[in-house]
Amino acid sequence: MSKPLCSTGLRWLWLVVVVLIIDLGSKYLILQNFALGDTVSLFPSLNLHYARNYGAAFSFLADSGGWQRWFFAGIAIGICVILMVMMYRSKATQKLTNIAYALIIGGALGNLFDRLWHGFVVDMIDFYVGDWHFATFNLADTAICIGAALIVLEGFLPSKEKKAA
Repeated sequence: MSKPLCSTGLRWLWLVVVVLIIDLGSKYLILQNFALGDTVSLFPSLNLHYARNYGAAFSFLADSGGWQRWFFAGIAIGICVILMVMMYRSKATQKLTNIAYALIIGGALGNLFDRLWHGFVVDMIDFYVGDWHFATFNLADTAICIGAALIVLEGFLPSKEKKAA
């Protein structure tokens, strides 16, 4: 017998939609208002800077001839499927776990859309200190990193099952 979807972690898929709307909306605004390489200072140490990333995080494999587009698209699809299965198997009350998975899925889908539609990922957040600049990234990357950090954090929190034992 199947369980009602709202009793599973899939109840948190609304967060995937929120991440996608914010991420794709921010990328749309950059594409409509910036030329490649344009920079606008927002605050000290933070710029908006339109960059194209043909690789993965930190432009890993960006100069590899194009095959990486499909490789990273496949990885994103695989991760999304695995995390959705994990959400289905988890309870809706496991908030931290499901929020983390939803953030990762939303970020992965945002970058997957870019990769498939444009052939590159639109990056725009340029954090810097002095002359040192961190790799330019986007809101999808931020959602993925926050989701991963929540998973790590959860590993340090006592579980309810351990308390009951």
